[in-house]
Amino acid sequence: MAIKPAVTVRHYCQGIGDCHLLSFPTPDGSLFRMLIDCGVHVSIKGGPALVADIVADIEKATDGGKIDVLVVTHEHWDHVSGFLTSKDLFAGFDVKEVWMAWTENPADQQAVELDKFKAAALTALQGVSKRLDAAQEPTAHLAGIRDGLQSVLGFQFGAAGERVRSARDAAAGLSKTRPTYLEPGKPPLSIEQLPNLRIYVLGPPRDKAALRLEEKAGEMFPLAGGGPFARALAAGLKMNDGTGDADYIDELSPFERHVGTELSAALNGDKGSDPRIDIGAFVREHYAGPVSHPAPTEDHDQSWRRIDADWMGIAADLALQLDRGVNNTSLVLAFEFTDSNNVFLFPGDAQIGNWLSWKDLKWQLEQATVTTADLMARTVYLKVAHHGSQNAMPQKQGIDLLTNADLSAFIPTNQDDAKKVRWHEMPYDAILTALAAKTNGRVIRADDKWLADKNGKPAFVTPSGSIRAVRHAPRDKARGEGGLWVEVDLA
Repeated sequence: MAIKPAVTVRHYCQGIGDCHLLSFPTPDGSLFRMLIDCGVHVSIKGGPALVADIVADIEKATDGGKIDVLVVTHEHWDHVSGFLTSKDLFAGFDVKEVWMAWTENPADQQAVELDKFKAAALTALQGVSKRLDAAQEPTAHLAGIRDGLQSVLGFQFGAAGERVRSARDAAAGLSKTRPTYLEPGKPPLSIEQLPNLRIYVLGPPRDKAALRLEEKAGEMFPLAGGGPFARALAAGLKMNDGTGDADYIDELSPFERHVGTELSAALNGDKGSDPRIDIGAFVREHYAGPVSHPAPTEDHDQSWRRIDADWMGIAADLALQLDRGVNNTSLVLAFEFTDSNNVFLFPGDAQIGNWLSWKDLKWQLEQATVTTADLMARTVYLKVAHHGSQNAMPQKQGIDLLTNADLSAFIPTNQDDAKKVRWHEMPYDAILTALAAKTNGRVIRADDKWLADKNGKPAFVTPSGSIRAVRHAPRDKARGEGGLWVEVDLA
């Protein structure tokens, strides 16, 4: 006898990006539909057209775009771009509710403070990016920073310079009602049409320390520390552009502002304030270029010593804070079915700080106390966070807690696309190996080769574990090879 699925999940396979359509059967025979995110990374060739195909498919699959709940996990382009680039297609949808994290709430003071940091950081990073783009012969170090900034800013602005905020707001505007802003620790959400379902909010955390954590528990990059970094970059840009004023201070400078001689002045012949040293001559002879009378062991051209632009190197640290800090603001939902006790986990792009913040959460229900460890132990299906990157999930407080024998997983990633943007370990091999062992091989990836073949099948046998059935649809050939979507019935 076939087991009726608790939910059918259609994962779209745009590569680097998230879009998931969940269809829950209700007692009256209808379907309750939830859409989680809709976007693609800016680097994906033909990405907007591919997303348009996805939106058209969603409309067809939901009886003309009837969505009961739209979930927007966080403010990154590869999760929300479709709401802007396919705005005209979404305009015909009927979206009843929009759920977002507390971090997107304009009436929340902590969210406002976080937003101020993001705005200052983006302004500074844009300025540095433009300056590096205009550099004639940047050092290898600065060229690497330039390329990295382009990737980070792509998450925030899109290919044509659209702000990710515009895409997020377009998603929020699809419902006639104000978005519901969610935070962890509150009683689980219930849906009237689905009496057997409880939804727990695990993240993002309120704890600022948790928002700061990135790759390892022992390494912290303070989000608040981005303030001085952003101000220092802004100061440097102003000073180098000649627009600085007496009140503009570089907080990270190792010297008092009145000490020393401006490089531009020294290059123009200024001898400096110390009569014993002709600082201008010294700079020209030993720093700026050709030496008039080099010593036998000295290079004729001393320009290799120049570090004029190296102050922009702190942009790498600021970009890291911004990118991963935003990922740590991901909305994390755990779906618990009370009739089976099974849990389905959708963590957005949550990184280490977000994961670690769940450890001590607990919910007191009438029947019992539910803990995060309990939810993790009962998880039978995982949407892998952040495309399976190295910091997509911790070991001890993440994958080690996923102990259910029926566990299966989906990874929204395309390894070839990741390599094109220099993410050479996405998905991360150690996470792939651990998941393969935990799931007995029941891992589906958005770039699985069998998805391009209409008759293709996964390597594992179905039904198996939590997966009762698998269906898929290849892309239109005009959009390249690969699958458009893969759909799993879960129980």
